Amino acid sequence: MTDSPFRLRSVLDQEFAPWARMIADTYGMDRSEEELAHQRDATDLGRTLAAFDGGVPVAGASIYRRMLTVPGGVLPVAGIASVGVAPTHRRRGILTSMMRTQLTGLHEHRREPIAVLRPSEAGIYGRYGYGPATLGNQMRYDRRAMRFRPGTDFGEGTIRLLHAGQARPILENVYDQARTTTPGWPDRQAPHWAVRLADHPHRRGAATALRFAVHQETDGRATGYALYRHSSEPDAAVVQVVELAALSRQAYAALWRYLAGIDLSTWIDYEGAVDEPLPHLLADPRAVRAAPVDRLWLRPVDVDRALAGRSYSLPIDLVLDVRDDFCPWNTGRHRLQADGGNAACEPTTAPADLRLTAAELGAAFLGGTSLTTLAAAGLVEELRPGALPLASAAFRGDREPWYPGGWAFPLY
Repeated sequence: MTDSPFRLRSVLDQEFAPWARMIADTYGMDRSEEELAHQRDATDLGRTLAAFDGGVPVAGASIYRRMLTVPGGVLPVAGIASVGVAPTHRRRGILTSMMRTQLTGLHEHRREPIAVLRPSEAGIYGRYGYGPATLGNQMRYDRRAMRFRPGTDFGEGTIRLLHAGQARPILENVYDQARTTTPGWPDRQAPHWAVRLADHPHRRGAATALRFAVHQETDGRATGYALYRHSSEPDAAVVQVVELAALSRQAYAALWRYLAGIDLSTWIDYEGAVDEPLPHLLADPRAVRAAPVDRLWLRPVDVDRALAGRSYSLPIDLVLDVRDDFCPWNTGRHRLQADGGNAACEPTTAPADLRLTAAELGAAFLGGTSLTTLAAAGLVEELRPGALPLASAAFRGDREPWYPGGWAFPLY
């Protein structure tokens, strides 16, 4: 079924540059030749859609296969990105047609059981069954008030500033260890790192080039890093922390002590997790201003395979009555059974315990948004007394899920 008069097909190699420039233009961005080369290396043209009008690309979307940390393990996911429709061709059903084509293809070929994306606008993708699964915490620290609590353990390690070539293999190693501990972190292959660390001058604005601070233990092992820039605002200097990863609480504290010690700066900006530990290390937690914002949105492509692919914090045996208007193969009742690290989910005719849509499952999947909260908003209905608090507790994890990348999920 198509929702648009424009036929969709995959992009040919010689069409990639005009296609990518068209997508960038929908976001008000330019693409340099170097950026196009990085993006092309990371793009699977066989999973890249385009709509053409007279041979000119007017819309597109890509799928990037990634491995995403979920509660209790790692799952392959379809990372949806490079989604755009030219302003000349809006409101003609092209976006809906691309979304339907992607999800139907994933289902029919039994590919990734969940799809994720980082929307530029939060109001677009709910109608396609995506729900906000992670929050970012946009924080601004008053560097002058960042005094650490007495007794904070900074360890015995040291921090060195390295150039990009020295730092990259260290960053890759630390990140690959850190990503398995927090739901929401994706893997990064070489093309993803190339995009993540690309430092194009025209993208910096008033900021400096990236700095690479690496934390090392006394035996030389790298156990953390911070990527940051210096920038200027009227009457203030800002340290922009692009990414921070640490393998121990001591490395985490030491990296933040280093950042707080950078002279001639007034503010430190960082987007971290909702339950970021740093405020609890400070003598004055009010040194930080924080504002949560939705980041990674998720939807189950196949409910049974998705729910069986993660673990649950409590033993459960629940029947979920799922409505999925956009992917009708998911509509119906599903029995979810889990005990310890093993989970199974299959269609059933048994009476339902909870009723919800695919978007609510997506929001709760990584253990962030609670089913109890969604029920308070009228989005989840308890059909058997006691089922809601049990299900909500079982879906939750020890830490809040968090996505550490930039705005375009599959490339970073």
